[in-house]
Amino acid sequence: MMHNEGMGQGMSMERISQRMRTLAPELDPLRLGTGWTREDLGKAQILIESTFGDSHPGSGHLDQLVEAVRQGVAEAGGHGARYFCTDMCDGESQGTDGINYSLASREMIAGMIEIHAGATPFDGGVFIASCDKGMPGCLMGMARVNIPAVMVPGGVMRAGPELLTLEQLGMYSAQFERGEIDEDRLCWAKENACPGCGACSFIGTASSMQIMAEALGLALPGSALLPAGSPELTDMARRAGALSVSLADTGLKPSDIVTMDSFENAILVHAAISGSTNCLLHLPAIAHELGIELTGETFDRLHRGVHYLVNLRPAGQWPAEFFHYAGGVPAVMEALRPLLHLDAMTVTGKTLGENLDGLRRSAYYAHCQQLLDAANARYGLQLKKEDIIRPWDDPLGEDGSIAVLYGNLAPLGAVIKHTACPKEMFSAVLHARPFDSEEEALDAVLHHRVHPGDAVLIRYEGPKGSGMPEMFYTSEAISSDPELGRTIALITDGRFSGASTGPVIGHCSPEAQDGGPIALVEEDDLIELDVRSRLLSLIGTRGVRRTPEEMERILEERRQKWQPRPGKYMRGVLRMFSEHAASPMEGAYLKFDKE
Repeated sequence: MMHNEGMGQGMSMERISQRMRTLAPELDPLRLGTGWTREDLGKAQILIESTFGDSHPGSGHLDQLVEAVRQGVAEAGGHGARYFCTDMCDGESQGTDGINYSLASREMIAGMIEIHAGATPFDGGVFIASCDKGMPGCLMGMARVNIPAVMVPGGVMRAGPELLTLEQLGMYSAQFERGEIDEDRLCWAKENACPGCGACSFIGTASSMQIMAEALGLALPGSALLPAGSPELTDMARRAGALSVSLADTGLKPSDIVTMDSFENAILVHAAISGSTNCLLHLPAIAHELGIELTGETFDRLHRGVHYLVNLRPAGQWPAEFFHYAGGVPAVMEALRPLLHLDAMTVTGKTLGENLDGLRRSAYYAHCQQLLDAANARYGLQLKKEDIIRPWDDPLGEDGSIAVLYGNLAPLGAVIKHTACPKEMFSAVLHARPFDSEEEALDAVLHHRVHPGDAVLIRYEGPKGSGMPEMFYTSEAISSDPELGRTIALITDGRFSGASTGPVIGHCSPEAQDGGPIALVEEDDLIELDVRSRLLSLIGTRGVRRTPEEMERILEERRQKWQPRPGKYMRGVLRMFSEHAASPMEGAYLKFDKE
């Protein structure tokens, strides 16, 4: 019978792919018609899933990595099958209703991986992505299908002239809107901010999630944020392909690798890199796929006392291109070593500690130094690795990078990236300026209808309200204003780009669409913000302080009058997402009644 062809490879019929050949007699001829050989049918079958597509620079180059993975699979005696689920680009959709699809797209990518892996099961997998929703979508799908697999982060783009990086476009746009720069300068920035493929060159969501994949132990050591198009990244993809065949033989699955200890390691790294606040959406959603619960308290507890070390934009000085040149995730982990769970398993089949020790003995750090020397020559710099990843005893900060705030305005929590927030705004009493959409708030900021001492609230932008888009342009308009950036706060049940800076607070839970307190705020209510005390509370009305008991009574009276708004979406993906998304602080994954 045809399904016995190719079995002279020493492969066992116990593999799931071989059982499928017995159960589905059409499988072999259909694959032969796709270009498989008779020998390929009996090999370890590896799902190569990527977000390749011409949608944006983070995905446009991934076909090259797919081919490198496929080569590695073949060299190890397996056969790789290519599957694709292109992701969208948050940057291309900013400021339009298209951004409302962003978080929902994460769920669709995970769902397509489930379909691809479930319809015709594979013995192992390799997942390849670079960007904001492709990375967490692949990691969620990888955990959900739970086959032996490895993640390949798709790398980072190089900086442009004058070390220009894309997150600066919001600043340039706001400056142009205010008449501070001319159109030629804005066009120059647009034409030079993305000189090639890869994730945008700052520690936004894309870069943060590449780092998280490695920190969780699901990507090869040293693989996060390699420069896109570099021989190092191509070789890493080839090695991942070979590893996937070995994993198929040993049966080591994501659920065998990733534990609460793994997530704690990742959160500690997140603190040290000043990672994107969106990781507080994505890590809990990945954990949920593995039956592990991550809460806001987990992030807040682990960030406290961790030194913030990575001097990269947007909170730091240098483009993310330089991260690998300074040693990458392994160098950060060496600085954190006393805090980490070194016995956590990784995709290599070795523990985290064993991986780090192996890199010490290898030429890894010497090669990183060679790359840094070349970058210094290319950009006319004289950077040392310590300028990029600071030593533990010479940090940029000493209390992590995010805080989770609670109070009667956010009973389930809200998130602030305090490393990107002016110290003047760590403690303040502000006057509420509520808006029911980002468009209204942005217009008020740009046309000077917002004043020092205000708290701009943007509500009904959570997962159930509008899909939880990013408030990037509003946050940039505020942070790029010399006065407002140090005197007001932006509070929302939506979220922010990983590039956002300034006094911005997101994920306010429960969201307005669920009747959370943010829906009840009225003009000139008093809001107390205290980052060090982790407090976000309504403390007064009409500019007058009230007692806690009075505020409780007032909020209850407003709650009785509040009416839910009709759903914004009547059909399609966004209707499904808005009807079933968990709260922002839970990770906004699709949550169904029986959970």
